[in-house]
Amino acid sequence: MGTIRLMFMGGGNIMDKDKFGLSKLSANLLNEGTKELGSVAFAEKLEQLAITLSADIRLESLHIDLGFLKEYQDKAIGYLHDLLLSPNLTPGALEKVQQRMVAAALNRESNFDYVAQLGLNKILFANTPLANPAIGTPKSIKSISLEDVKKRLEDDLDIERLIIVMGGDLDVHKTLESLKPILEILPSNKPFFTPYFSAAQEPQTKVVYKDSQQAYIYFGSPFVMKNLAQELPLARVMGFVLGSSGFGSRLMDTIRVKEGLAYSAYMRIQLSRIINCTTGYLQTKLEHQEKSIALVRKVIKEFVEKGITQEELDGAKKFLLGSEPLANETIGKRLTNKFHDFYLGLPLDYEKIMLDRIKHLTLQEINDYIKSHTEINNLSFSIVTMDPKNPKYQKLVGKKGA
Repeated sequence: MGTIRLMFMGGGNIMDKDKFGLSKLSANLLNEGTKELGSVAFAEKLEQLAITLSADIRLESLHIDLGFLKEYQDKAIGYLHDLLLSPNLTPGALEKVQQRMVAAALNRESNFDYVAQLGLNKILFANTPLANPAIGTPKSIKSISLEDVKKRLEDDLDIERLIIVMGGDLDVHKTLESLKPILEILPSNKPFFTPYFSAAQEPQTKVVYKDSQQAYIYFGSPFVMKNLAQELPLARVMGFVLGSSGFGSRLMDTIRVKEGLAYSAYMRIQLSRIINCTTGYLQTKLEHQEKSIALVRKVIKEFVEKGITQEELDGAKKFLLGSEPLANETIGKRLTNKFHDFYLGLPLDYEKIMLDRIKHLTLQEINDYIKSHTEINNLSFSIVTMDPKNPKYQKLVGKKGA
């Protein structure tokens, strides 16, 4: 098996401006085959040779993934060339993709987790592209024209923005030679410079009332990162113990195990070239909403003030060091990890460097680091819940009266 991934930086939804969903729609149109064959016939040709070819977006990139058996590598690259040379940018394909995306957007409007998450994004990253829905809204999706998509892909599919990631059973030099016809058709005039968006420093709480039988609580804070290469191992252990490890984490242990307020409670530290922040969530009964929020604040405050125990550090080391084989068990995971390190400006063998740092991390080091991050106490909350004035609320919480 071989895998080739074309990563076009700047092709993600942070570049959508007022056309929410444009990057997602553009990527989806690349999944509709070529103009000559259309989506069905093109897909059938790929399927006959067990070739996979798909496009999607991340926050800051458009990526096109090609997977193939070794004996069909040349044909797979040929189909990739055909797609980029003549994508199915037709009114019919646009209408079909728009209909699917509008349906998905409407469905998400009734997904309370999604509503709460989007609300948190609007708080933490107000007046930035991160505050907008990547999939778009029904209105914004319908407003996107074929010319919008063509212009977007002309900008995105630029060799100045391209990073090629490949792996598996293939010869790198021969593969690059095979890719030359593709690279030669790409323009070279629109480099992309990665922006950075700071999370809100001032805590806010926003509540949206829905006909919900549970309270959906999403929260987050800024996270100050000065030196990624040096701090990443520390941040990984910190996040693991606080809230990203599931059972055994501080949040889960307090909110579910000890208090029985929620089925799950998570919090993780998000680090990238465009954002540094913490985000977390929990779902609880309506009557436990305020107590749960207070407990989140309390757990994080005590965590920053007191740090972690030797037992927690040993547990984190055991899990993080032991799970490394799973993190690299497939070619896809290995390529993703290598690209991630490269994109962050880290050595390609950084995973080994980080694991060694974690292995030798002392309790004093990690606690000094945790105690320096008082900014994670500046928690903002986005909550989807039922209005207490709603007659249904009283029935659900078992109370009488207004």
